[in-house]
Amino acid sequence: MTNTHPPAGLAERARALRLMAFDIDGTLTDGSIHIGAQGELYKRFSVHDGLGLVWLREAGIEVAFITGRRSEIVANRANELQISVVLQGVADKAQALTELCTERGFGLQACGFMGDDYPDLPALQIAGLAATVPGAPAALQAAAHWQSTRAAGQGAARELAELILQARGELGRIIARFDGRQA
Repeated sequence: MTNTHPPAGLAERARALRLMAFDIDGTLTDGSIHIGAQGELYKRFSVHDGLGLVWLREAGIEVAFITGRRSEIVANRANELQISVVLQGVADKAQALTELCTERGFGLQACGFMGDDYPDLPALQIAGLAATVPGAPAALQAAAHWQSTRAAGQGAARELAELILQARGELGRIIARFDGRQA
């Protein structure tokens, strides 16, 4: 669990969120794509990241996947986490993020985006809360409001979820249900 409070500006951005969108490859996975003779075989997702995304949903923040690739594996993971907004094969992620906000009737300051590589840069540049992972190109690090300490596909999204929930004063409530001593 993240123990430190986010800086004031970052906390303000986190409190404004109504939607948090994530790239997949290199953000929710380690970026490896395993392909066999029949096509894509598997992607490796972190259960810790998945729980963080569920917690965001439970706190009233809509979670979306916006990815440039198409994969049934991504659709399956979204279904498992009850994430209904899954945009695959997206060439312009900034446009997709803008359209999601417009459809929901709120501005980009209420939308966050987490990405790892150049195709994500335009979305990071317009997001109310822009996040990236270690190893992202310098341009993404410069555009991001925050960078995880954990690697992509190894808890980076969970770390972000905890930061957002801590800023909103909801993290303690969400994890308290796992404390058997409070039963």
